[in-house]
Amino acid sequence: MKDSVIVLSGGMDSTTLLHDKKDQIALAVTFDYGSKHNAREIACAVKNCEILGIEHIVIPLDFMSKYFKSSLLIGGEDIPEGHYADENMKSTVVPFRNGIMLSIAAGLAESRGLKKVMLANHGGDHAIYPDCRPGFISAMSDAIKQGTYDGIEIDAPYTDITKSDIARIGKRIGVDYNLTYSCYKGGEKHCGKCGTCVERMEALRDAGVEIND
Repeated sequence: MKDSVIVLSGGMDSTTLLHDKKDQIALAVTFDYGSKHNAREIACAVKNCEILGIEHIVIPLDFMSKYFKSSLLIGGEDIPEGHYADENMKSTVVPFRNGIMLSIAAGLAESRGLKKVMLANHGGDHAIYPDCRPGFISAMSDAIKQGTYDGIEIDAPYTDITKSDIARIGKRIGVDYNLTYSCYKGGEKHCGKCGTCVERMEALRDAGVEIND
């Protein structure tokens, strides 16, 4: 039964979840919040939804790039290079990004008579992204359930697994990772040096997936 809204960035994690749970997803929503890689991610999100025949909308959140501080946003400092575990990667945090997006997605779900909001956070996010951690997801899900008439909940099935595990799921179900984009720098090709590029390459290698990056 199609009873869910998915927060879809166009990166490999949310795109895997889109394909993995396609029979449950009635609507995919992508947020244009002024990140340096938004445009390329959005193009991938559109393409994957077209392939699966899933309705897709883009909601602008341009206030975030105007008022929030993060190297991920247009106008912010340069994107650091290295692994996610490195201290300098904290500059890529967009304050309470998932909280904002989940709140809007919950409003969409209730407006559409849907029951769940799907999010593709995973275990590798926990080190530097507080709004990807199990405690936050549980608390936010409870808040949304309490704040909606229909008791809408967050469905985040990848919370406790790794990005490599996600890549293995994608390989099994046939996700084309050439139709995803993750590089924080937003260039024509993945830079291979920023935290998300490094983690992406490691995950795909672990899963035995070859791509054209």
